[in-house]
Amino acid sequence: MSDQTPIEVLFVILPDTLLLDWAGPAEAFRIANRLCIAQKRRAPFAVRFVGPRSSAASSVKAMIANLEPLPKQLSTPAWVVLSGATSDTTAADPVAIRATVEWLRKLKPAKDELHVITICSGALLAARAGLLQQYEATTHHEHLDDLAKLAPACQVISNRAFVKDGPIYSSAGVTTGIDLALHLISNVCGAAIAARVAQTMVVGVRRGTHDPELSPFLEHRAHLHPAIHRVQDAVSDRPTLNWSVARMAQVSHTSTRHLTRVFLEQTGVTPLQYLRSIRLHLAEMSLRAGHNVTRAAELAGFRSDTQLRRAWRDLGKSGTPSKTVRIDDFA
Repeated sequence: MSDQTPIEVLFVILPDTLLLDWAGPAEAFRIANRLCIAQKRRAPFAVRFVGPRSSAASSVKAMIANLEPLPKQLSTPAWVVLSGATSDTTAADPVAIRATVEWLRKLKPAKDELHVITICSGALLAARAGLLQQYEATTHHEHLDDLAKLAPACQVISNRAFVKDGPIYSSAGVTTGIDLALHLISNVCGAAIAARVAQTMVVGVRRGTHDPELSPFLEHRAHLHPAIHRVQDAVSDRPTLNWSVARMAQVSHTSTRHLTRVFLEQTGVTPLQYLRSIRLHLAEMSLRAGHNVTRAAELAGFRSDTQLRRAWRDLGKSGTPSKTVRIDDFA
């Protein structure tokens, strides 16, 4: 998907905007672009900063300048990102807020074309524009009641990092905005790129409690050991290679014994256990895409379907590979 038309990511900047709400996700998209370009792929995100005024004072009083006006038309695909503020922004600048709400009311969120992404109290702005009716959404815990009042037909979800419902993505705020950005990057660029973005930003990766189980590409990355990250990057980039601990040790520039000991200390699994989890994840993706067990095993780097079935059992997957449910969109 990252080699297709770039996604327009519009950060709507309003008075009293919380810098961390949108700056963290914006950096994540920037880093994802850089990593994709390094792989000779097109940058998948075209990030823009728009608002009802050409400048806005942030939560820490630093001015955000050179903002583009709210566009009259949106290119597709596009994501509109609404972040939070430290106070009720309707009181801070009612004219600007009213103009933004009117602009938002003209939007028609649709799967694969236009997503609305809210961070923290940005959900309240979406609610005022009527964009959350009939959808599930979350916001910062201090604003859950406010969201329920503004959007009575919205199913407000508490105690969640972020929620996805159709074209609406909402997060609880601040650091969870980065969690959501990593999830979106994973969907568009692949889990390996998302893991590298998280590594670059030195953040742990987590997902909402109802989201898909954490991808093995993202698991075991909450450490700062450069040699182990090199091995994980190499395995994630080319999981079907004939990997051995000795080959991984060459990547890490250490002995096999040292690599195994440090890898286990830093990640909680051995190098070969990590490799198997990556391959099993790829095999499951292939099965869900409609491939049979033999072909899925081959595509994931297993030597046989028997090896795949053994890994499936040993790693605690429910059911069997042959009974994996096929879905059209595994994103």
